[in-house]
Parts: sequence; C-alpha cells; structure tokens
Amino acid sequence: MKSNIILLLGSGELGKELVIALKRLGETVIACDNYKGAPAMQVADGFEVFNMLDSRELDAVVTKHKPKLIVPEVESIRTECFYKYEKDGYTVVPSAKAANYTMNRKLIRDLAAKDLKIKTAKYHYARDIDSFADACRAIGFPCVAKPLMSSSGKGQSILKSEDDIQSAWTYGIEGSRGDLAELIVEEFIPFDYEITLLTLTQKNGETLFCPPIGHRQERGDYQESWQPCPMKPELLAKAQLMAEKVTQALEGAGIWGVEFFIAKDEVYFSELSPRPHDTGMVTMSGSQNLSEFELHARAILGYPVPEIYSEKIGVSSVILASKEGYHPVYKNCDKVMIEKDVDLRIFGKPTTRPYRRMGVVLASADKNTPMISLRDKAKKLADQIKIETKA
Repeated sequence: MKSNIILLLGSGELGKELVIALKRLGETVIACDNYKGAPAMQVADGFEVFNMLDSRELDAVVTKHKPKLIVPEVESIRTECFYKYEKDGYTVVPSAKAANYTMNRKLIRDLAAKDLKIKTAKYHYARDIDSFADACRAIGFPCVAKPLMSSSGKGQSILKSEDDIQSAWTYGIEGSRGDLAELIVEEFIPFDYEITLLTLTQKNGETLFCPPIGHRQERGDYQESWQPCPMKPELLAKAQLMAEKVTQALEGAGIWGVEFFIAKDEVYFSELSPRPHDTGMVTMSGSQNLSEFELHARAILGYPVPEIYSEKIGVSSVILASKEGYHPVYKNCDKVMIEKDVDLRIFGKPTTRPYRRMGVVLASADKNTPMISLRDKAKKLADQIKIETKA
C-alpha cells in the first residue's frame, strides 16, 4: 500500500463517491465508520470500524495510519481532536476550525451573524425547558427549534403555538448528537425557495461557485434537487458574497455546501457543510462539467480547477426504503436505465429502514427543457425502483 494515505471519517454514499474520485487520481483511502460494509468501504483500499465519537479510538486509528489528509464526511466525530491533529502536523480537510464550527450551530451562526454581519433568521439559544419557552415567546410563533448538534433534520420542529413547546423541547434533546444538550430557536422565514450554493475554495486559486441547486425536503431529508435553480442575478450575487465570506473565515480548501433561504428580495444564510452536500448529488447528472466529488478531490489534493460551468439541466431524485430489512435487492432498474439521459446510483447500504436513502436517480436534459418536466420524470423513475429485503 502507498505511504500517503487519506483517512476518510464517514463512509456513507457521499463518502463512496468521494473515494471513487480520489482513486481516479491515484490516492489510497482508508474508509472509517461505526459499522462494517458501509458504502465507501466497498470501494476503498481498506477500512476501520470504530466509534468516531470516542477520542481514544479516533486517536488510535490516526496514529496507526499516519494519514496525509484527514477528511471528515459526517458530523458524528469527536471534532475537537482535529485541533490536536493539526498541531501534530496532520492536515484536516478543510480545517479543524471548519469541522468544529460547522458541527455546532451555535458556533457557525454566531460567526455568520455576529462576526461577519451576514443576514440570518433571528435566533436564541436554550439549555432547559424554561429558557426554551422564553426563547420561543421572544422569537414569536411560528418558530423553528433545532439541536445545536444533529444531522438530517433529526430533532427539528416547527412550533405553531405554545402548545408545541414541551414536545419540541423533548424531540430536540432526543435528536441531539454528542454531549451538547442545547437548542437553537429560530425565526420562521416564509421563504419562496431554498438553495444549496456549492462553493469551491482552492489552495492556489480563486473561489468558484457551482450553479445554484434547488431542493425539496421531507422529514428534514432532501428528496430531490435540481440544477440550476433559477434566481435573480442580484440575489445570486448576494449569496455568493456571503458564501465567500464564511468559507474564508473558516479556512481551508474543498467544496462547501452553503444553504440559503430566498424570501422575496432577501437572502438569508441558513447552514453550512464543509464537505460534499447530499443535494449536490445532482452534479453527477452531468449538469456541470465536474461533479462535487471531483471538485472536492481536486481541491483537497491541491490540484487546480480553472472553471465550473453548466451545459445541461439536471435533477436527482432519491430512492427510499419502506421498511426494516437487510440484504436489499433492487427491482425495475432496467425500466430506469432504458430512458435516455438517465442514470442510477445504488448506494450499497447493507440494511434498510423506513425512509432510509438507498439510491438516487439522475436525469439531465437540454437547457430548453422545462425543469418541472425533468423533475417529474426523475421522480416517477425513482418511484419505480422497488426494494426487496429479508426481514
């Protein structure tokens, strides 16, 4: 095995596509997660199974492999260890600061709103039910409650009245990750639409932006995304300026998934992921010249990206499991693949559960094609894929 190793912390479907991109550039990757057979492990050079929230186990794996790069691909990691790794000479992607700030909604929100003066929804924090109730009343109803640390919409609620306070508090604390039992209460923004602005920072090059991605969510998880999302040029320029400010403050090279709410003629910063974004799987459709995974691989290795451009429109539509099971088998794939300009990605997850994301249908078309018709096509095809499992 090569001496230069990339340690991938998190081995889901996004990590799998990143491993493929890194392997195409000749790199050696060790994929890590808390269960065996995770998607990225299936294509990596080696794997480690351990609890990434246990600092001793994380230290042991880093010491064992002495990686050239430590690449976090999920939130559930003891990220405070990254500061120590950087002092020891390791390179954390994009940086230890970025990994820590973006995992904690308090750090990233205060950085954006207070330090960088970026427009966000009004917000308060709460550490107990009484302060939570006070925060909800101060913000006003409806409002949104989220754990400071969580992912995929876990623990998030929209409160319509005071009657929702107790249940939202309980749900938020139960959905929290790590040791931090604290919620953020946000003003509800009646947005027209939301976008992900994939932002590429480079070691020796200018910051570049992918065409904006629109997306639809259910239960806090994305269900479909499309690129480009039509928006006024002046609003896109505002979002790009905000994205550049916050990524520069967090430091490091790579792809960033920066999320915004667009409401009338206002742009609100929402959240940020310092890694490939699930809504960005649409970039595998051919909607831009390089996918988000290829862009991330180039940037973290220090290779240049001269430009990002779009020649088609693209859509991604998720394939969901409906029940618990294992050894999934996928039916009707031929009905998807027979369609022109359509592709399919099966993630390779070994088990299923209700609403678990198991794959994605990708579709592209000429720019003159109405986006809504391409979205309808991709969703109908995704719905045709049936998953059979053993109980």
